[in-house]
Amino acid sequence: MGLKTFPGGVHPHDSKEFSKDAAIEDLPIPKKVVIPLSQHIGAPAKPLVKVGDEVKTGQKIAEPGGFVSIPMHASISGKITKIADFPHPTGITSLAIEITGDGKDDWIELYEEDNFLELTADEIKNRISEAGICGMGGAGFPTLVKISPPTEKPIDTVILNGVECEPFLTADYRLMLEKADEIIWGLKLLMKTVDAQNGIIGIEANKPDVIKKMKELTATEQNIRVVGLKLKYPQGAEKQLIYAATKRKVPNKGGLPMDVNVVVQNVGTAFAVYEAVRYKKPLVERIVTVSGSIVKVPKNLKTRIGTKFEELLEFCNGTTEDIGKVISGGPMMGFAIPNLEAPVAKGSSGLLLFNKKQAHRQKENTCIRCGSCVDVCPMNLVPSLIAKNVRYEDWEMTEKYGVMDCIKCGSCAYVCPSNIKLIQWIDIGKMKISEKNRS
Repeated sequence: MGLKTFPGGVHPHDSKEFSKDAAIEDLPIPKKVVIPLSQHIGAPAKPLVKVGDEVKTGQKIAEPGGFVSIPMHASISGKITKIADFPHPTGITSLAIEITGDGKDDWIELYEEDNFLELTADEIKNRISEAGICGMGGAGFPTLVKISPPTEKPIDTVILNGVECEPFLTADYRLMLEKADEIIWGLKLLMKTVDAQNGIIGIEANKPDVIKKMKELTATEQNIRVVGLKLKYPQGAEKQLIYAATKRKVPNKGGLPMDVNVVVQNVGTAFAVYEAVRYKKPLVERIVTVSGSIVKVPKNLKTRIGTKFEELLEFCNGTTEDIGKVISGGPMMGFAIPNLEAPVAKGSSGLLLFNKKQAHRQKENTCIRCGSCVDVCPMNLVPSLIAKNVRYEDWEMTEKYGVMDCIKCGSCAYVCPSNIKLIQWIDIGKMKISEKNRS
């Protein structure tokens, strides 16, 4: 197949077998939702409603809090019953809007645009912005910002990330299998917004049926190609995906995909763009994988934003044994959360549950200088050295050794024989350096 890849990385078992054959199901509409005002990178959205207001499904209930921000929309119809701090899928608490449903699911008026590909780039961008779309692979970067590069950095290639390299997650896989045409339309719309001549769909080798399907659907397209990628983590990270698909290397020290004339979007984002542009449909639902070793019936669920995780697990018939750990997202870069009270957000790709034995934390030992973390780092860093400088609060050396270039993929911690919490130390370093630079 001529599979492509990047230097470094690790090979965890993909554990896709739990849910890959589970077709997407509609989760019943919840009686109550909690819509976080921060579901994205950037400024939180600002409420447009107050307690007691009646809203329809799809109605805008919060406006962007700045250029790097997105609006939020009601995912059910009903009444605003609370605006307060609630649990967030990243494990913190944050301001959110609670809606108690009226049982009607009464939508705002949607509109079908038959000639949606004939819209101008600005018209497409406006619909993307109004729909509140952000990256749906987990990072949550506002899509409008990504497709609005400065004029001195023209984009010639849009890459769709269909890799889904995190173990257990199959939401993107099922979406590509069941909605391939719509995703390709979304890619074409994204290409038009940035005037890109080339489109690439990157898919990992453990999805041969999707690779085959996408190649068949794009066979007559002159400027869209499908690239098969080796099974390796973090193959789906932006810089690694760009290198694998194009051999272009995004520079370190704050380099961005636009620096090599590329924009990367998740396949879920492309699907949301298609729905927003063709139907003016706001982003109020997404596909979530519910999986893990103790979930009775793993599923891929189309879920309204703001639905509590406990409702997803209940729909999957609960667990086979006591819960030891809950992860929002994937096991490598997701967030361990204290309970199932948090709601689904736009970037919530998965809900994973494990038993107490699997959740046991290994004792951290002294670094033996084996170099394993260096061998697997996809950013060519020395994670052990960065962590050491963070421990000793030597922020100058921490920054010098490239802490800000770390993508926090967790490959280093995965292979560390001493069980050093490298990512936690690096995360502390990132926060301290950011504080220092701001001051």
